Amino acid sequence: QVQLVESGGGLVQAGGSLRLSCAASGSIFRISAMNWYRQAPGKQREAVATITSLDNTNYADSVKGRFTISRDKNTVYLQMNSLKPEDTAVYYCKATIFTTISRALDYWGQGTQVTVSS
Repeated sequence: QVQLVESGGGLVQAGGSLRLSCAASGSIFRISAMNWYRQAPGKQREAVATITSLDNTNYADSVKGRFTISRDKNTVYLQMNSLKPEDTAVYYCKATIFTTISRALDYWGQGTQVTVSS
């Protein structure tokens, strides 16, 4: 059993900062890529940031220069600075987790609400 638990969402004014965390636990052999996605009301879920097991990162154009993804063991973080109202969404983490040397599945967190007021 593998579980991803997110924390750190909330309400912030435009220009403010938040830090999201997502901790993986359970029967984990190793973790490959870890990702953050977001879904705004009435919109499709979109990829925000990715970090590989080698700490290579990639960002959506809309958050480049403002968001930073990082990881420490089985936890992934998303530091969000200079937040804008359009960043308002439910944020989800996803991790590709090997439960054995050869078996990998994608696991999702439950989501955490980020609301940026203007």
